[in-house]
Amino acid sequence: MQADIFCRVVDNYGDIGVCWRLARQLARDFHWDVRLWVDDLASFAHIQPGIATGTARQQLAGVDVVHWSDAPDATLQARDVVIEAFACDPPEAFVASMRRSHPVWINLEYLSAEAWVESCHGLPSQRPDGLVKHFFFPGFTPATGGLLREPALAAEREALQGSADLQDAFLRSAGVPDDALALRRMGARTVSLFCYPSAPVAELAQALTADARPTLLLVPQGVAPGLETACQAAGAPRVVRLPFLAQPDYDRLLWCADLNFVRGEDSFVRAAWAARPLVWQIYPQDENIHLEKLEAWLARYPAPETAHALIRAWNESEPGRTTPAVAAALAPDAWLAWSHAARDWNASQSALPGLAENLAAFCAELAKKR
Repeated sequence: MQADIFCRVVDNYGDIGVCWRLARQLARDFHWDVRLWVDDLASFAHIQPGIATGTARQQLAGVDVVHWSDAPDATLQARDVVIEAFACDPPEAFVASMRRSHPVWINLEYLSAEAWVESCHGLPSQRPDGLVKHFFFPGFTPATGGLLREPALAAEREALQGSADLQDAFLRSAGVPDDALALRRMGARTVSLFCYPSAPVAELAQALTADARPTLLLVPQGVAPGLETACQAAGAPRVVRLPFLAQPDYDRLLWCADLNFVRGEDSFVRAAWAARPLVWQIYPQDENIHLEKLEAWLARYPAPETAHALIRAWNESEPGRTTPAVAAALAPDAWLAWSHAARDWNASQSALPGLAENLAAFCAELAKKR
């Protein structure tokens, strides 16, 4: 297959994170010839070293990366498959070429655990110009498109999580200093934090300060800028700032952590594959629609109620709720139950086909009918 994937960067890293993983996997594992159109190369460069932000077209990891500008290259015509990520609408000149070739056209939707997704997944939408767009929904059940997962992911994770020396070597290479690694070896809980500005990080810091187990808190540069101020009391978490990492290294960071606070879609899915407890900050939407989506996922996530309460408090940001919720979720029995649930959740999702596998099969079937 020859495919074009279109990505508009709306949420800094989540949109391009999903599209870049998908593009690489389709090229590597399914031998597709992939062009990835991206409107914001600067954000892309934060998660992928080697991206030249001033270049109109470049090759990386077997993918042809095209800068999606206001005046796109008119010579780049539609090919077998066109994937628009999250209803981003390809440029009109490109759509005109689609009217001539009638490719398979996919709208890759946002991830949701809501029940209605199953009935809409794969449905066609006939346009007046004769083109047909099919909706493809990632999800958590066999009746959806699944989650992005590379074939060797589990084996690589198990190898790293099974070796303290490999974890230390990786974390050191990522920028964690030796004295912080020493805290891990003495039993400190390692927590990664990636959140939106609305997250109640001061309350998180307060709860971790009061926890009997010390905490090593790993945070990307620029995220939660007031965190250091909140972590000055005796017994407060040791905060280590890390640069933004390439996606494979970010996965490894999640595998090394005992608890992962993540946001949006891409980091959420990767934290699920870490098989460790996670706290998801869902992307905020008007009228709190995002909280309905959060509840749909919590109904599927088998963690104990203490973990659910923490995740709700983290998203609703009502003053005074997060600190006691963290304490309850980290209590020994609750923490053990949450850790078991995280492994069970990983196992149940790993038993399903991955998103790239499902998408490739779906496009191949549609191509036969053209």
